[in-house]
Amino acid sequence: MKIQQRTYTETVFQDLQTQGLSPLLARLLAARAVTSEDWPLQEMPDLLKPEALTGATEMAKQLAEAIAQKKRILIIGDYDADGATATSVAMRGLRMMGAEVDFLVPNRFEYGYGLTPEIVALAAQQRPDVILTVDNGIASLDGVAAAKSLGLQVLITDHHLPAERTPIADCIVNPNQRGCAFPSKHLAGVGVMFYVLIALRAELKQRGTLTAQAVHLGSLLDLVALGTVADLVKLDTNNRILVRQGLKRIRQGQACPGILAILKLAGRDPTQVNAQDLGFYVGPRLNAAGRLDDMTIGIRCLLAETPQEAMQYAQQLQVLNAERKQIEAEMQWDAMADLTQDFRQTQYTISVFQPDWHQGVIGILASRIKERFHRPVIAFADAGDGLIKGSGRSIAGLHLRDALDVVTKQQPDLIIKFGGHAMAAGLSIRAEDFVRFQQTFEQVAQRLMDAEMLHEVLETDGALAVQEMSLQTAEALSQQVWGQGFPQPVFYDHFQVLQQKVLGEKHLKLRLQKQQQQFDAIYFQHAEFLPEAVDIAYALQVNEFNGARNLQLQVVHAVTN
Repeated sequence: MKIQQRTYTETVFQDLQTQGLSPLLARLLAARAVTSEDWPLQEMPDLLKPEALTGATEMAKQLAEAIAQKKRILIIGDYDADGATATSVAMRGLRMMGAEVDFLVPNRFEYGYGLTPEIVALAAQQRPDVILTVDNGIASLDGVAAAKSLGLQVLITDHHLPAERTPIADCIVNPNQRGCAFPSKHLAGVGVMFYVLIALRAELKQRGTLTAQAVHLGSLLDLVALGTVADLVKLDTNNRILVRQGLKRIRQGQACPGILAILKLAGRDPTQVNAQDLGFYVGPRLNAAGRLDDMTIGIRCLLAETPQEAMQYAQQLQVLNAERKQIEAEMQWDAMADLTQDFRQTQYTISVFQPDWHQGVIGILASRIKERFHRPVIAFADAGDGLIKGSGRSIAGLHLRDALDVVTKQQPDLIIKFGGHAMAAGLSIRAEDFVRFQQTFEQVAQRLMDAEMLHEVLETDGALAVQEMSLQTAEALSQQVWGQGFPQPVFYDHFQVLQQKVLGEKHLKLRLQKQQQQFDAIYFQHAEFLPEAVDIAYALQVNEFNGARNLQLQVVHAVTN
């Protein structure tokens, strides 16, 4: 692994300090391309306006008409955390504005992803007038056609990249659709739905059917923050505003009962919650429902009106998440055993498949293998219908969805369907075509990538002065919004190792020293002792134990040679 320090422009660094920022925070923000003009943009009025989002105003008009005519609206969601939060935001927001609305989320094992003809047939049993998709639909050509043939109005909100053809829906809102000039292309599905609600509120107020006090969409920001962080979209300025405002509500005790219940079971203090808590504790528990069972459980948790009801669903999510962890561990052991024997350093990609793997967990498996080998990875599981479903994760340098598109152009009969983003994608192929896909994907990646991309680079924010290595600094940094595309600060220093011991057979507990100052540290998933003197990349962490809060260094990487 190559260690590389982030750079920044001195004038930007100085300008940020004129905003009242500490030299450390100014340095961190400057290294993340934040300017003195960007930094003040933190409040709701600073959000990009919904009028710039193609289709948002038109969809608001159509939804307003549906509400006025008392049409039945049925939300079709996705089975991940973004889909669950988007469904919950749509349900809560539309109900605030007087809509007759319900939801349906596909069971991934029975219906697969998105608005398929089969889901439309199931939805039709509820006799809706309007189908509103959230976090899906941009690729649902056949599903939209099926819905339109039944006389249903179809509204699509999505953020996934469109194919060459898009569905013939009544209205589409997607910042990534062709012709949309919305400045932020990184809204999550929940963010897109939130924007539609802002436009709808404005439309209803213009019609005189809604008062300013009647609808407080800010009450939905905890859900927007959760979905945005959990879906790993880039935290650009606009998304950071949404996440920052959502975290503020949670810390003030104004979150929905479902999020508070999940945080409680995860042992996280809502008053101290940060973006990492949403990504590492809340999101996975919510996702467990869609991976192993039915995301309806997760949505019901987020829609719960009382702490008691929310806790019942949160406890189900807790059990499912524990089961998911066990399944994941077994699959990871199988995969790593095979790769230890078969993996070659000359490979650009890794494609793995075992018939007995759980299709709800292959995405996590792909992530774990990618972290281990720093290669684009696609893990497949048997879908039970002659097809195998793959979930992929990529590294910087290979746009995964585009790579799959090249595969389909090279061999049109190979991939049955696919979709996704630069860093994550899903696909289906025939079981007998696995080896052919494996070979073709490797060939495509070798054409699209440079060998240098296969060497992992760890970007750090350089060294910290000893006086900056404090609980106060860790607490101040934890209050900022860090995440995808806006990484949490990682520092790099030389330490003496005074004490070390292995915890739980897999984590290393350390006592480190720098310039006569001693620090507690933890190195997760690392059980080998470090040398007495070592260069360490680390993050500052607030460690809470028995009611006390102390500084702890979380080791990210140690240079041992």
